[in-house]
Amino acid sequence: MKPAIKPSRALPTIPALLTAAAATAAAAAAAATASAAAAPSDNPKSPIQNPKSLNVLFIASDDMNTRIGAYGDTLAITPNLDALAKRSVRFERAFCQYPLCNPSRSSLLTGIRPDYTPVNKQKAYFREFLPDVVTLPQLFKNNGYVTNRVGKIFHYGVPGQIGTPGVDDPISWNDTANPAGRDKAEEKNIIILKGLLGSGMSYLIADGADEEQTDGMVATQAIKWLEQNRDRPFFIAAGFFRPHTPYVAPKKYYDMHPLDSIPLPPQNPDVSKVPAAALASTKPFPFLGATPEEQRLAIRGYYASMSFVDAQIGRVIDALDRLGLADNTIIVFWGDNGFSLGEHGLWQKTNLFDSAERVPLLIAVPGITDGKTAGKTAGKTAGKSSPAQVELVDLYPTLADLAGLKPPATLQGHSLRPLLENPDAPWTHPAFMQVRDGRGLRTDEWYYAEWGLNAAKGRELYDLRNDPRELNNLAADPARAALVAQLSKTLRAAFIPLEDKSAPASNAKGKGAGKGKGKNKGNDTEDAEE
Repeated sequence: MKPAIKPSRALPTIPALLTAAAATAAAAAAAATASAAAAPSDNPKSPIQNPKSLNVLFIASDDMNTRIGAYGDTLAITPNLDALAKRSVRFERAFCQYPLCNPSRSSLLTGIRPDYTPVNKQKAYFREFLPDVVTLPQLFKNNGYVTNRVGKIFHYGVPGQIGTPGVDDPISWNDTANPAGRDKAEEKNIIILKGLLGSGMSYLIADGADEEQTDGMVATQAIKWLEQNRDRPFFIAAGFFRPHTPYVAPKKYYDMHPLDSIPLPPQNPDVSKVPAAALASTKPFPFLGATPEEQRLAIRGYYASMSFVDAQIGRVIDALDRLGLADNTIIVFWGDNGFSLGEHGLWQKTNLFDSAERVPLLIAVPGITDGKTAGKTAGKTAGKSSPAQVELVDLYPTLADLAGLKPPATLQGHSLRPLLENPDAPWTHPAFMQVRDGRGLRTDEWYYAEWGLNAAKGRELYDLRNDPRELNNLAADPARAALVAQLSKTLRAAFIPLEDKSAPASNAKGKGAGKGKGKNKGNDTEDAEE
């Protein structure tokens, strides 16, 4: 018998989260003090030397969807991610909690859903509302790991805040680096096709070497830290800025993707059954008003940027292997949100369709995915894919579990260890997502969404097994009324009701927010309506 879908774990109130987070932070601070006392006096940042500690290489890419070779895209040229997928479990159906950079990253890195962080805009800082929350890297730092960040892990406005700390969380890190390359210095050369620099269609076929670009510098710094910390437990986070618009990549990556090889999305999408609220992220609709030629240029730029980032990720993974660290290092690759490239007439993100919600997620774990555990051979899961619907909020409990660290009581996701050990293991947790006044969930069979208070702006229901492209909205089908009622009940149990939200508006700059120099040219929210 097929297991029943379970709703998300009971979500605590914001005051309960604050109380629990404060208690966890106090305990963590005490542990960190004890660790510091035990560390060599000539190096106050030296972590506990524990040869059994599993390191973490935490790699993020900004706005990368699943148009990757390992995910079946035949146009993609991503050999390094494809190779990483062969040594990882590939999560075929991983979803972000909010398809926008800051809300998604704040949720992932705190382990708390966006209703409770409560970050839903780009300029918000989660510690304005959860001042004592222990972040994912902070948990590792408190347990004696070197935690270093280069590039975009917490939120940055792109491209405006490149070269600054962005909306970083300083307490989470031992060391940070904020490089700025030729892409930033030569911003004036970028060609804007539609919209604004950071939230429309723009590209640049760049001159120079990979290492001169910001993402090339991110890779170089990550490699340097791997070399410096090879004998210490580490959590090294490398955050790449591409393929976030503007699509900047050296010429050789554009040459990999000739313009005449780029197909167009369907030019007359049938959205007659789709609620207007579900399409509100793209203005003007469709395609931001772009012509077919402009769409093709932008899609080419996206693929070129993906290939460029893939090459930089390959440099970092190669260094990990060269240093002999792969047998003791968890590798995680994730995207913060998907990115629509014309599906349903939509562009960019901030919609709840698969193209904007689904993200790449690859996890390699020594002793699990390589089939070696406790000196004996177990089932090798590297190179396999899991069909389970999982969430980015699951990453925090997963990494805490794999590293043997006690996580905070505030986490709202689930450890993915069972799926790393057996990618086809039963998984009864839906994936939940939200944007503006839209709320959605995905099971293995259905995508269901409601828009507005009590679904006043519409509902969506798609049969994912027979309609994976989400083209035929069945929400109004009388034959599906019982299913809609069941999914609606599960959905509403997972979110703070729109009419009862007590969280303060999160559009003010919090402590530590907005420290980047200068205004984000074009649009510092990346999406004007957000």
